Amino acid sequence: MSRKMRMYYYGVMGGIGGLISWQVFNLLGLSFAKSIYLAEIVLGALIGLSIGALIGLAEGLMRRNLVHALKSALITGGLGLVGGAIGLPLSEALFQLLGGGIVGRLLGWGVFGLVTGLAAGFTAGTQRWKGALGGFLGGLLGGTFFAVSSSWFASTAIGKVIGFILLGASVGAFIALIAYILSRAWIEVKSGKLKGMEFILDKFLPSTGPSAFIGSDALKAEIVLPDPDVAPQHAMLKGMGTHFNLKDMSLSGTFVNNKKIEQVRLGNNQVIRIGNTELIYHEKR
Repeated sequence: MSRKMRMYYYGVMGGIGGLISWQVFNLLGLSFAKSIYLAEIVLGALIGLSIGALIGLAEGLMRRNLVHALKSALITGGLGLVGGAIGLPLSEALFQLLGGGIVGRLLGWGVFGLVTGLAAGFTAGTQRWKGALGGFLGGLLGGTFFAVSSSWFASTAIGKVIGFILLGASVGAFIALIAYILSRAWIEVKSGKLKGMEFILDKFLPSTGPSAFIGSDALKAEIVLPDPDVAPQHAMLKGMGTHFNLKDMSLSGTFVNNKKIEQVRLGNNQVIRIGNTELIYHEKR
């Protein structure tokens, strides 16, 4: 899906994660442990795991790649667990420290969103700091929604379930929104089963960073194309700080603007053909 559609997927999946979080909160409450901070660490961890794992699944679902979906859910859910375990008790501590003000709670949710966004940066193509920024802003806004919905509705249960859903949706949508606004380079699929999908390349752009492989094997490539004529590792994108070099690694060839290449510096809007799949490279200066 496009970078714009990524916001929708991340938001919806984050909202579902928030709904699961509400169920967890509803089942456990805060009275299962003698210490409220211990209870909030456990609850925060489970909330972070639920929202983080669902946001992680979103990237794999968009790519129609089960391996990537499971990997993303594991990494984002795991770090979301850490973020929640830190964020929820931190919000309580700041709440008490600041004399019961809402600012402390919002900062706690912001920390939770920050760690979740950082995790999303590991599994998507955006740089990790962009995911962290989006998650932090989403956590602040989602925490505001949570506080408002909890106080507006006469039924506490309805207020909390809406609050959890809006919290998860806000964190997910803002992670994708910041990546969309600040993305510098991406590849758009113009033909094939993934037509319309966009792969963000920002984290591969630094010359000291990792290379991105294009291929058909989910275990060997970052950009996976379900095309029988694409080799497991067909081509390699190497970031040079300001641009990408594309190197052919296949027997059948890689083509840029209909010319077979061994290695070439990519320019904005150049068309790449790999197997029967056409891609367009985009960059912003």
